[in-house]
Amino acid sequence: MTLSIHHLYYLVGVVLAITAVLTVRDASNPRRYSSALFWAIYAVVFLVGDQINPVIVGVMAVAMAVIAGFRGVDSGKHQPRTTEQYVASAKRLGNKLFVPALAIPLITMVGTLSGKYLVFGGTHLLDPKNTTLVSLGIGCVIALVLACWLTRETPAQGMRESWRLTDALGWALVLPQMLGMLGLVFSDAGVGKAVAYVTTEYINMDLKFVAVVVYVVGMALFTVIMGNGFAAFPVMTGGVGVPVLVHHFGGDPAVMAAVGMLSGYCGTLVTPMAANFNIVPAALLEIDKNAVIRAQVPTALLLLTANVFILYFLMFR
Repeated sequence: MTLSIHHLYYLVGVVLAITAVLTVRDASNPRRYSSALFWAIYAVVFLVGDQINPVIVGVMAVAMAVIAGFRGVDSGKHQPRTTEQYVASAKRLGNKLFVPALAIPLITMVGTLSGKYLVFGGTHLLDPKNTTLVSLGIGCVIALVLACWLTRETPAQGMRESWRLTDALGWALVLPQMLGMLGLVFSDAGVGKAVAYVTTEYINMDLKFVAVVVYVVGMALFTVIMGNGFAAFPVMTGGVGVPVLVHHFGGDPAVMAAVGMLSGYCGTLVTPMAANFNIVPAALLEIDKNAVIRAQVPTALLLLTANVFILYFLMFR
């Protein structure tokens, strides 16, 4: 049997379904029913989304947005461990704590590089089209086994910790998947053409430096809105990068693409929409949810300014 991306989806769906059950049973959650419904819908998408009419899946996505928009996703009161317990656990385990975390990228890399050679009876053991993601899923499962072995805990405790983190993140957990497709939606909707029209109509794009500033800053701003530099790239590159910087001024498209993506990452540093970069670390560290963003703002602004001049002087050599 070939391990495919669908098996990974099923695993995620099961985890979300268990999260929904634990949530609805949590009397300390003031919105446990709406929160459980949110996670249950998300679980269904992973479990049987490919077998449901796309229109229905779209309705489910809208329903999740409505629940989150009306603040229907809340968390209960989880009992954290004491500082003494954390210190005792850290002293007992020492650097072994890093073993499960390091196992994930190691197994992912090994699976990705060796996937095409793992063939049994003429059948690939790992899906050739999604070897990296399947390897990542295998790495996460093995890391859970290692964590249970090192900490002498059970998989049930791992599920409870997953539920606690899911509660802490709330609806922001869904953002990476939602925003991952936003660039294609914007592109199909003609946003790139609209951006090209607005910039050429109201901004003097005959000035090379102005065009560079519009492209660099636009990449950052669209990333702030979308939470994903890859989603912003087709919009700004199709609207300003290719028609203005490359075709009109004869710039190097390779330099434009590299610096453009780096400019998008500047936007990633300062937006809560980039949940996996800015909200997840804050939740894991149990600090103010905007603390990571505040720490990154100076770096983002300095790097964005530098990108303007880097692109201006390197793209048109």
